[in-house]
Amino acid sequence: MNSENKRIAVIGAGVAGLLAAVHAAELGAEVHLFEKMDRIGLKMGITGKGRCNLTNSAPIGDFIAKTPGNGKFLYSAYGRFSNVDLLELLRSWGMETVTERGGRVFPKSEDAQEVRHLFMRKLEETGVQLHLSDPVHHILTEDGRVSAVQTSRGVFPAEAVILATGGKSYPRTGSTGDGYRMAEELGHKVTVLRPALIPLVCSNAYCRELQGLSLRNVKLTISAGGRRKAELQGEMIFTHFGISGPIVLSLSDQVSLWLSQGHAVTGEINLKPALSEEVLDKRILRDLAKFHLKQMRNALQELLPHRLIDVILHMSDIPSDLGVSELTKQQRANLRYALQHMPFTITGTRPIEEAIVTAGGVSVKEIRSSSMESKLVGGLYFAGEVMDIHAFTGGYNLQAAFSTGWTAAEYAAGKADEA
Repeated sequence: MNSENKRIAVIGAGVAGLLAAVHAAELGAEVHLFEKMDRIGLKMGITGKGRCNLTNSAPIGDFIAKTPGNGKFLYSAYGRFSNVDLLELLRSWGMETVTERGGRVFPKSEDAQEVRHLFMRKLEETGVQLHLSDPVHHILTEDGRVSAVQTSRGVFPAEAVILATGGKSYPRTGSTGDGYRMAEELGHKVTVLRPALIPLVCSNAYCRELQGLSLRNVKLTISAGGRRKAELQGEMIFTHFGISGPIVLSLSDQVSLWLSQGHAVTGEINLKPALSEEVLDKRILRDLAKFHLKQMRNALQELLPHRLIDVILHMSDIPSDLGVSELTKQQRANLRYALQHMPFTITGTRPIEEAIVTAGGVSVKEIRSSSMESKLVGGLYFAGEVMDIHAFTGGYNLQAAFSTGWTAAEYAAGKADEA
């Protein structure tokens, strides 16, 4: 089908919708981009702590592995538009990028606003007609195909519609779940929605006591129902409600799933994962010998952050003011155990509105992975987080949005065979 003058409506001006709109317009289509907010790319502005983690430099195989939410569905999209393709495209648009620890890729300016401004320029250059503060209420169909979108300002005919409304997290950016409702109205199934990449709520009082304390190179192990287990090593932080930080966010998807299934979830922190029990015991003995004239609260200052000492001593059933010379062999064993098995109980996650991404969405079983087109409604395409796809933190989610947006644009514009 010739895309010249083909009218395409893109719903949602996030990462997926923006690239879909620009690319479809470059392919010759007449593109109308509808955004309920008064600006484009609002959620983009908070990714990577405001620096916009565009993608990751990892091989595409790693992207699939880092996408617990239907990663294999993305094979075709990544084959059509990969992380390498994205970086080449951004360079051609004049944006320089930098790659940091863990393969995370950011704009060289480290400013997400640069990405928003770049897309604003590309929308103008390609002639995309931008409808701000104009939410789409319904997608209209005729004879099993999309025919128009209905907004408060009227009905806009369209030969293809790309639904890219995002998930249900960060509603202040416009992601309020509208796309789920529109997809359901057209007969699509929406799987159970739950938060992913979300801080965890714990019942332990010491979390509040340690609020703001960051830990590096620790191992976090989560267990559910006595049988299921997941673990990760890296950085975390204590908060007034529980725990957060990179390894917590990465494990939170599994925790969220277990909680939704009714499992009791517990965990432990290994503060010294690089040391065996024997080596750790020798380290403790060395410190005790060095500070043999002090009380226990002052003898662990080289082993632990100051704020953590009293908490660990309490867990070890050791009085903080106990003299080092009075420490028993059993108390030392308790201390060693507490350092590598610091327990906590997870009672929930923070609200889905605070999640970085939403797990669940429009069922991918009803979407063609090669084209992102609906199997139920002709001319309806999906892109980004509105679908039941989600990945770990590190640029993987944004790449999924870019890749699915690019793919949807090519097929919606009828130019996929020429790409």
